[in-house]
Amino acid sequence: QTAQVEQGTIVSSVSASGQVISSNLVNITSSATGIVKDVFVTDGDQVESGQKILEITLDQAGQAKNAQAYSSYLSAKTNLDAANANAYSLRSKKDTAWKKFYDLATNSQYQNSDGTPRLDQRNSSAEFQSAEGDWLAAESGYKNQTAVISQAQQAVSSVWLSYEQSSPTVTSPISGTVDNITFVPGMILAQQSQTTSNANQRVAVVKNNATPLVSVNLSEIDVPKVKVGQKATVTFDSISDKTFTGKVISVDRIGAITSGVTNYPAVVQIDTENQEILPNMAATANIIIETKDNVLTVPQTAVQTQSGQSQVNVLRNNELQSVQVEVGISSDTQTEILSGLSAGDTVIVGTVTEQDQGANQQTSPFSPFGTRGTGGSQRQFLQVR
Repeated sequence: QTAQVEQGTIVSSVSASGQVISSNLVNITSSATGIVKDVFVTDGDQVESGQKILEITLDQAGQAKNAQAYSSYLSAKTNLDAANANAYSLRSKKDTAWKKFYDLATNSQYQNSDGTPRLDQRNSSAEFQSAEGDWLAAESGYKNQTAVISQAQQAVSSVWLSYEQSSPTVTSPISGTVDNITFVPGMILAQQSQTTSNANQRVAVVKNNATPLVSVNLSEIDVPKVKVGQKATVTFDSISDKTFTGKVISVDRIGAITSGVTNYPAVVQIDTENQEILPNMAATANIIIETKDNVLTVPQTAVQTQSGQSQVNVLRNNELQSVQVEVGISSDTQTEILSGLSAGDTVIVGTVTEQDQGANQQTSPFSPFGTRGTGGSQRQFLQVR
């Protein structure tokens, strides 16, 4: 097969999959059980974050759940306070150990007048080694405690959320417009089964003007190319025949390892709000890395690489020539040609195989190779794969 060298626009992009992490629809939920006492809003009402949606008279199970949730919150808060107090103590210990080590390290016995360390003295001194070890151990203990505090803070947030969910007062988590409220006074909120005692029931939906956010996972190869502000197109498995535009608003350069594979999350913000886009929907984003206009391009399969050199097979005057080229960026199907070709050149797409033309070869008993050429090395390229 052949193709023409064309002049036009080429777009280099990175494709990554992920899911919606935030949309303009937020469910208002509750894990409380009992009887709906009051409903304070109707569909279409504007509410502020924290505004009351409904009030529930808790049944016995609901009261027990709410009391247990509050007890868990108090316990988690106590653990956090203890972790903070321990951190203050460890920081003081670290600072004391550092001062002792610093004073020793800057002493003339262990440091030259120009500020360079006297390694022989330091390595042979039990006093110095002990002071350094105490400081390093104290520093490590303090750093470990900061991780304990972080875990304790997460635990407090988690149990507080559970307490709010079991509360008799249901409030809106965001500001927006109420929709699809499903309860009226006198209705019963009951535990659906023994296995769903912690399940939350949807009370209503709140819509706002926020635009959806999509988190996608980038590979180690792609993450260096992606930057905040780059444009993207996003498609969703469940929304057919629609493509949404957006832009990259964050890139995680640390990444996370899952099953031995490192992924780097990037967040793409959709340009406009859309009620079809729901939380946790599967999505694919094509992030535009670079766009070039008025450049020469050929199909990717026309470019062959050997020993680090890029080559293209070109058909000129019914003869096949291998031309060395300099390439630029690539799209999914095209490669930019910086030099070596001209617009309109005919290139071979795929891998060329050659076969000597039998009619131009004769067997010779006098040739050490068993053949005698007729009129030079004429070859016919018979197949393109």
